[in-house]
Amino acid sequence: MIKKALFLSLIGFYVFAGLNHFINPEFYYPLIPDYLIYIKEINLLSGISEVLLGIGLLIPKLRKVSATLIVLMLLAFIPSHVYFIQIGGCITEGLCVPSWIAWFRLIIIHPILIFWAWSFKNYSWK
Repeated sequence: MIKKALFLSLIGFYVFAGLNHFINPEFYYPLIPDYLIYIKEINLLSGISEVLLGIGLLIPKLRKVSATLIVLMLLAFIPSHVYFIQIGGCITEGLCVPSWIAWFRLIIIHPILIFWAWSFKNYSWK
């Protein structure tokens, strides 16, 4: 029962996070390192990826590839976390947290998210 709840939470987490890229794109733009170009397109691709991969977890034949791609996507997001640390964990007129929280997010939360996705790559409802 708990495993099923964690699995459904994982799906909900990525679908909601992905949709939020479309609902509130201005939140994400400043989190994308300024050395990258096409910031709006990167945000759009991130949102689409999160939604599709979250839904992909529901489909048994796509579950392993979806979980693997979520892990790879999370690894691709590391430069964004490092950038957030470099700018002091504070965005003008946006998200502002103490730098220890930005570090905690990268060193603790991010690996937990990776483990969470990876642990469901072979999950079966049965």
